[in-house]
Formats: sequence, C-alpha cells, structure tokens
Amino acid sequence: MTETTTAPAPAFVDLQVHSTASDGALTPTAVVQAAADAQLYAIALTDHDTVDGLDEATDAGERLGVRIVPGVELSTHFDDDELHLLGLHLQSRDAMRDALADLRQQRIARAEKIVATLNAHSIPITLDAVLKEAGGGAVGRPHIARVMLAGGYVREFREAFDKWIGWGRPAYMAKDKWDVADAIALVHKAGGIAVWAHPGESATPTRIQRLADAGLDAVEVLHPSHPPYLVQRLFDHTEKAGLLPSGGSDWHGTQEGPRKLGGQLVPKVWLDWQDAKVSARAAALA
Repeated sequence: MTETTTAPAPAFVDLQVHSTASDGALTPTAVVQAAADAQLYAIALTDHDTVDGLDEATDAGERLGVRIVPGVELSTHFDDDELHLLGLHLQSRDAMRDALADLRQQRIARAEKIVATLNAHSIPITLDAVLKEAGGGAVGRPHIARVMLAGGYVREFREAFDKWIGWGRPAYMAKDKWDVADAIALVHKAGGIAVWAHPGESATPTRIQRLADAGLDAVEVLHPSHPPYLVQRLFDHTEKAGLLPSGGSDWHGTQEGPRKLGGQLVPKVWLDWQDAKVSARAAALA
C-alpha cells in the first residue's frame, strides 16, 4: 500500500494588511483571497481608523481557510512625533467602532484642507471625487493621490506624495494629535493588544521601555522599511523590554513597490505568542 502524506500547514502570517475599508486597493474579500493564494496561515486586517472591513474579511477567511486577526491602525503622537499603533486581536469591534467615529470625521476635514490647498496650486480636484474614491471607507491621502492620478495631475501614484501631499510637501496636512497612551487604553478596552507599527530607527531602548510602561504589548519588528540589521536590533530591544514581536507587509493591494503580501515571512509562532498574551489578559480580567 502506498503511504500518503498531507502537506504541512502554512507557517507564515502577515499581521498588517489594508483593504478598501480604508486606503487599500482591494476589497476585504479580495485581500483574503490573495492571502489564500499566498498560502498564508493568517492575516491581520488593519485598516486605518476603521473596523468596517472585518466582518467581510472574517466571512471570506472562513470560506477560504485563512485565519483573520481583527485589527486596526491608529495614528497617534508620542514625544511630539507621529506614532502608528496597531490594535490586534480586537474582541469588541463595536467598542472600537464607536470610538473611531470622531476620527473618521477628522479624516474628512483633513482631506478637505488638502484638496483646498491643491486647488490653490491649480490642481482642481474635488472633495466629492475623493469621497467617491474612498467608497464610504475611511478617507486617506492615497484616495487623494488616486484622484490626482486619474485627472492627469501626476504621472504616477507615488509622485502625488513626493511632490504634493507627503510630509513637508505643499499640500501636506498633519492629523489632529491623539496621545498614544489613550490609544493603547482604547485597544485594551476592545480586548486587543497594542503594537508599535513600523517604528524604524526611532525605536530606541528608552522609548520602547517608556511605551511598555504605558501599556504597549508588542513592536512590529518585521516591516518592509526595516533592513536586516534593524530587524535584529528591534527584536533584541523588544525582548529586553518584555514585549512581543510582530510583523507585517503593510500591504495596500498594489503590485508595485517593496510591500508584498506575506513578503516579510512572519513566523506563525509570533502569532501564537500574541494569542497567549490575549488569553492570559482575558483570564486575569475574568
């Protein structure tokens, strides 16, 4: 009799992915299909300031055999610098959704200011076009960039940021400040863990420890913007502070650039460690 063997389960996860619920190019269902095609065990859907894509993604994950970690990406401030925070393993989507309603209105107001500035520079796009591009999702600069590209005001998507709406460019508008400690508290209230997203060189041991003292649970060690030497450094600093590692592609559904779904090869064991943290915290609160 011929022995049959089953293929091992996929060993990798991607814990930062975006969809059309915010500024991604693909619907939540299409994102999950791409994850299935990439043979990923799990992905975290982490749209900006919204959890509206999670129900669709979860349904698709059940059909396609991909675990969906419910998440969100929040823009906060720490030491007068912008700091992006991921909320992963959210247990209460309603609690997070209610808290984010005001932030979504702030995003629209910011987009309105950016459009007005672009108009003043003879780029006659409209807020209505940007809102239509967002399709009811959380409005972000990528929506503005796509409208600019469609109107022929830039030659490629990235040029919109590099020339007009990126940091330090003529139409850049900062977001309203939200203290990172308050955002961490919100993530915990929703039953999740708080992760410092793509920290880069700013993640010194002192800053990591200060954030750990404020309740931070993990640091995104693996990210397309982190070269190998920085990955190892971040892993060491994270471990020393008693925090967990995380990682993701920060994929927005495009085929160009270094951000490829599953490209960071985040080991499944990192997700297992996060699961254990969530379970331990829930047990302590029971």
